[in-house]
Amino acid sequence: MELEEKRAATAWLRVPEEHELPEEVRQLFAKFVEKTGFVPNVARNFALLPEHFLRWFRYYDFLMRSEGHLSRKEREMIAVVVSATNRCEYCLASHTAYLREITGDPVLPEVLAANFRRARLTPREQALLEFAYQMTVSSETMSSAEVQRLRAAGLSDEAIFEAAQVAAMFNFTNRLANALGWVPNEVYYHLHRCKEA
Repeated sequence: MELEEKRAATAWLRVPEEHELPEEVRQLFAKFVEKTGFVPNVARNFALLPEHFLRWFRYYDFLMRSEGHLSRKEREMIAVVVSATNRCEYCLASHTAYLREITGDPVLPEVLAANFRRARLTPREQALLEFAYQMTVSSETMSSAEVQRLRAAGLSDEAIFEAAQVAAMFNFTNRLANALGWVPNEVYYHLHRCKEA
């Protein structure tokens, strides 16, 4: 059973009913429910075109959750900063929750969402987030100097390429969510917050 009993509209386009969807999509939804107790609205909304959803999700899942050249924390931090820059309610709600979960820190995601330059960051993290921010607001002005700054902060070329892909993924998804009225699951706002003593 889902944590959210009653679903309100989650997008400005039609959201397909689960019985309309191919078996592979329904199986993926079942895995979401088994793992978290709910189906993310992004999945329901994206499934209007099931094959597009499945291809996007495979890439997203690989990029964000597989072993890579960046830590999971670094990838989620990039997701939050890009989403904050783009003012994407959906991705901010979900990825601040994921960052709270993996760090156990309820403060860091909030500061990153407000102004990442005020967060307590390592030089490597600062360089990554500056790079992601610049990719988001003015990629056409970037030069090899940005890559050199990341190398100087200790990042390999492979890690830099991975960081660019994460930033690009969230610029893509933020724009879909903003343009099509995607509403985050309310549960994201409550997940992994400190409980009162």
